Amino acid sequence: MKKVLIILFLIYLQSESYGQKWQKLFNGKDLTGWHIKPGGKWEVIDGILVGTEEKSDVRHGLLISDKSFKDFIIKVKYKAISGNSGVYFRIEEIDHVVGVKGFQAEIDPEKDAGGLYETMGRSWVVQPKPEDVLTWYKPNEWNEMTIEARGGNVVVKVNGKESARLTNDPGRTEGKVALQLHGNLDMHVMFKEVKIKEL
Repeated sequence: MKKVLIILFLIYLQSESYGQKWQKLFNGKDLTGWHIKPGGKWEVIDGILVGTEEKSDVRHGLLISDKSFKDFIIKVKYKAISGNSGVYFRIEEIDHVVGVKGFQAEIDPEKDAGGLYETMGRSWVVQPKPEDVLTWYKPNEWNEMTIEARGGNVVVKVNGKESARLTNDPGRTEGKVALQLHGNLDMHVMFKEVKIKEL
């Protein structure tokens, strides 16, 4: 009996109900907790966070968290309709048409979903193979992406399947979170969940 109680306690310690809680970065109502770096347009429609941008706009339309984070797990549920989007994390805002530098977990309606790109840095650090993307990404449907970052170790999953991993990476270990609308593309992306659990 004592062993059973110890096991149950250990499970409790590892559960989401213990320690840090999940925080909603998107409250389903408005853009509280975020600020916008134009271009593009971010709006909340029927509880869905919708990002759009016209191809004529060269700027990256960014929705940036007011708060910075260090070690965490991020979960987003998204649907990529057109253009190239992504979840930025541990970023630094800069005075540039791109707007930020740092890591991006790729969101795209056709390719590279779940890959890791370092904007204003090394470019692709993990670019998945097209045949691998087909095993985890669901086109024209809602997908779930998780990003777990602990120090130099980063793991990205799409619909529960690992799409990218970094071990002892020398990149940034703290910064803000952002959602991207890529410049020079007709953009349409939707999010119905964006939450974070600090570690």
